This record gives sequence, C-alpha cells and structure tokens, in this order.
Amino acid sequence: MNDKITDSIVYVGVNDYDIDLFEGHYVVPEGMAYNSYVILDQKVAVMDTVDQRKTSEWLQNVYCVLQGRRPDYLVVQHMEPDHSASIQAFLNTYPETTVVGNSKIFQMIHQFFPELTLKNKLEVGDGDTLRLGTHELTFVFAPMVHWPEVMVTYDAADRVLFSADGFGKFGSRDAGGDWACEARRYYFGIVGKYGEQVQNLLKKAAGLDIAMICPLHGPVLTENLGYYLGLYDTWSSYQPEDDGVCICYTSVYGHTKKAAEMLCTELQDKGVPEVVLHDLARSDISECVEDAFRLDKLVLATTTFNSEIFPFMREFIDHLVERNYQKRTVALIENGSWAPNAINVMKAAFRDSRDILFTENNVTILSALNQESTEKLHALADELAMDYAGAQISRRQTIDPTAQFRIGYGLYVVTCNDGNKHNGQIVNTVSQVASNPDRFAVNLNKSNYTAEVIYRTGVLNVCVLNQQAPFRIFEHFGFQSGRDVDKFADYRHYGISSNGLAYLSRYANAYLSMKVTGIVDMGSHWMFVCELTESAVLNSVETMTYSWYQQNVKPKPEAKGKGWVCSVCGYVYEGEELPEDFICPLCKHPASDFRRL
Repeated sequence: MNDKITDSIVYVGVNDYDIDLFEGHYVVPEGMAYNSYVILDQKVAVMDTVDQRKTSEWLQNVYCVLQGRRPDYLVVQHMEPDHSASIQAFLNTYPETTVVGNSKIFQMIHQFFPELTLKNKLEVGDGDTLRLGTHELTFVFAPMVHWPEVMVTYDAADRVLFSADGFGKFGSRDAGGDWACEARRYYFGIVGKYGEQVQNLLKKAAGLDIAMICPLHGPVLTENLGYYLGLYDTWSSYQPEDDGVCICYTSVYGHTKKAAEMLCTELQDKGVPEVVLHDLARSDISECVEDAFRLDKLVLATTTFNSEIFPFMREFIDHLVERNYQKRTVALIENGSWAPNAINVMKAAFRDSRDILFTENNVTILSALNQESTEKLHALADELAMDYAGAQISRRQTIDPTAQFRIGYGLYVVTCNDGNKHNGQIVNTVSQVASNPDRFAVNLNKSNYTAEVIYRTGVLNVCVLNQQAPFRIFEHFGFQSGRDVDKFADYRHYGISSNGLAYLSRYANAYLSMKVTGIVDMGSHWMFVCELTESAVLNSVETMTYSWYQQNVKPKPEAKGKGWVCSVCGYVYEGEELPEDFICPLCKHPASDFRRL
C-alpha cells in the first residue's frame, strides 16, 4: 500500500489482516497496521520498517515509491520488532543506506541482529537535525514511550510529527469505527504505565507547529489535532475521561453476579451518566482496563477464594496497578460463606496506588444477598450516584454534623445563584464562629460577583475543597468572573442541594448550605454571618489547606530571566520593573500581590 501523505511524503506501510493476537495477548479483530513512510527530497529518508510478517510486501511498496532512486537514510525511531524486524532485509537490498538512530537504538540493533554489521550509521542526539533538502528533520527523544530508546521526528517543511508508537491504535489502517475506542485500549494496554514520560513528550510537542501526526500504527491524523492531543493529555495525566461507573465482577455460583447486576440497574435508574458491567472471566481484559481508566468510578466485586481473591480479579487488579491506576473512586463488594476476606485483599493491592478513594459503603455478602447486604448495596448506589448532576439520591441526611469538622484554614468554592445561572468563586476565609447555635462567617471581597449575588439573595453553599483538586479548579472558579461567564455551563461535576444551589461533587469532601443572618461591612469585604441549613460529607479525602495548595498545586514559576511572580496564582511577569497598575491576567490580583523572582 502506498499513497501520498504530502507532496513529498509517501505512505509505504502494510496492513496485517491475519494476526489474531498483537504482542501475543491483545485481541485485534480488525488486524494491525505497520506504518512506514518515505520522504522524497534531494536525499531520500525511509521512516522505520515493519514486522517480519510483512517484510516482502513492505519492500515492494518502498521499491515502487523510489522509482529507481536509492534511499540515503533509514531513520529508526523504535526498536520493537513490529517496527524494526525488517532492518536487515532492507539493508540487504539497499546496503549503502545510512542508518539514523540514537545510541540506545544502535545497541538494540546489535542485540536483535548480532550478525549485522552496519556499513553506514549516523548517531543523533536529542534535538539534533538532519537536512534532506527542503526538509529538515529534528529528532526528539521520548524515552519510555514506551521503550527507553524511543525518539520521534519532526519535519519542519510539512509540519509533520512522526510519533513512533504515540497516537497509534489497534486495527488496520483502513479499519472503520471511532478512533478513540481502539486508541484508548492501545494506549492503556501498551503505554499506560508511562504517563509521566508521555506528559514530558507532550510538553516538547507543544513547542512545535504540527499540522499532521504520522504514527507507527493506525491512521495518519490530519484534522482536529487538538482532540487527539487533548485525549493523550487526559490519559497520560490519569484523569477520568467520562463520568460513570465501571463494575467488574467474578462469580462462582451466581450470587456475586446478581449483586453486581442489581447495583448496575440501580445506578442506571438513578441517572448515573454511564454504567458498564464486565464479567472478568468472560470479557476481554484489555476492554475492562480501558473502561476502568475511562470512567471516574470503579466497582470490584469478587468472592473470597483460598483466603485470597478469585484469580481473574487478581489478574485484573494487577493490570490496573501495573499501569499506575490512580485518581479514581473504588468501591468493593466481597462474598464469602465462612471467612470473607476479599475486601482486605483488594484494598491491600492498591496500597501503593496514588489518590485512590475507597467508598464508605463497601458490601459484604455472606453466601447470598440478604436484607442487610441488600440495604448496604442500596447505600453504595446512593454514594456512587451522589457525584453526578441530575442523579437521584434517595437517602440524604439533612445535616451531617461531621461536615463542619472539615472546615479549617483551607480553600473553598462558595456558590450562589443570581436567578439565571449558578455561580461560584474560590474563597479562603470560612470559619465557624459559634456552636450553639451553629454560626459561620464567610468573607468575600465586595468587588466579586459572588459577593454581590449573596448580598442580594441571602443564601450560599460552601464546598470544602480536598487535596485532589487540581490547579484547573482554581483557574475555573478563581481566575474568571461570573459577570462575564457562566462557570457551570460546561462544568459537569456538581449536584444541587435542597436550597437550589450547586455544590461541587468532585474535588470537594463536604458541602454546607447556609442562610445569611447578618452582614458586617469590613471595608473591602463583607462578612456574611450564616446559619447552617444542610450539610453532607462527600468523601474522606483530606481537606486542602492553603499551605498544601502552595506546595503541591500552584504551578512553580518557570521564568529563566528577571521578573515578578503572582503570589496568588503563580503567573510570571517577565521584566525588570512591574507596572504599578499591573493586573494579573489570570487571577486579576493587583501588582501588590506580586513578588520579585
């Protein structure tokens, strides 16, 4: 197969429709594409080879494109055999070709082809360039994406990124269907462990003017590149992609299966945006891994087996942990007839995982569901559904007295409603000022739109942010005004409390609904003295304190020269002197809140 990618770049890859298991264990019903490209310029460069299953077909494609010319360079970006196995056959055909690679690539060439002597080779470093004529190739190292020798190549002339295994997918190049589905399964199956390394590569790619991505698997990406880059950013930062619950279970005699199916039905009835159910003994485990990473909540249900857990569940959890599963809510259901122990074993399996929040209402089944375990299952459904806007929660305590214990010198989102839309802002001054009756003080700057609305309406919610809240929450609620934007228009992670106001259902560990009983004019601020009307604990993640935000969330300044940094949001102004009337473009704070770098 060969076709033009640009006027001077030609595709010479091959489709493998006969392969059943990629890398020996990934089911690929639509085959696989092994991609390779030829750049035709004053000098000719061939980008990577293909799997040995398709060597002859690939060489014929290259021959047809060259039209009698001889290749000057063979660029090797990745030494995994599905891309490198034809190196020796290529050099047998074109022995004068110079092989281009980094030191680790040449080390692996010797390992895979111990009898091969390279006649001509060009070892490149990170950032080195190679001019072919009008085309100039820049080599960017991408170690552990997903082997240590990997590099990608940027062609400045046609603005093409040859991305090695990045942005690849399962399936032949002409396979139909949604790109994201098989690309996601491919990513988490093969690259998922190396999120930090992918993030590093994305930062490098951000500085390139990319019009097209040419991966080593799957289709060439030519449109809406922001969509693909955005997905890779989400996947590699381990953020959930969609709202919903993934339920994965194993069952011996059907009782655990019944509980999983009952929970699935109840969550769907409650309006949870998406619920998927997998029998781990029968489902493709890579599909289960994909859904576990795609959705924000996971339920694991299994039997106690030899004082441990059922083998399919053990294998599944191993797949998750190996790929750095994190930033998710996990619920646990166990079954046992005399010594249930599965919950303890499953919890222990995640002991080294980051930001895993276990639900309060885990369920123990003694042989079969009874009234007690069924009630616990209902409570679990309520807890799982609580985070989703529009979901129906049947059991809510009017006031949870432990919610107010979450208040400290922390950071909060205070919400209100102006009669047309929900609004909210970041606040760091909320305190309990009396206990009999409960009274709270909430201080807001008079110039803020939230303060104006609360002054007029007399009701508010305080959402206690937890340590999982990322910087984008502070950008969203703190660095823009409700006068200009509807902050909840595209924000999905909120519920509605009894007073009709929004509360954050993700990244907050509690909310408190309040009615204003008095207002004290503090000069620049109003102090709203409030009565508690409703409160609830949402999860057990620690409250985010101001010091935690400063140390772990707020970006560190990256300016290399002289400048000033905003002490509130971290924005850097580069320059010797900061204008006295300067206003931070992110958080809108004045020059007085900046300090010299």
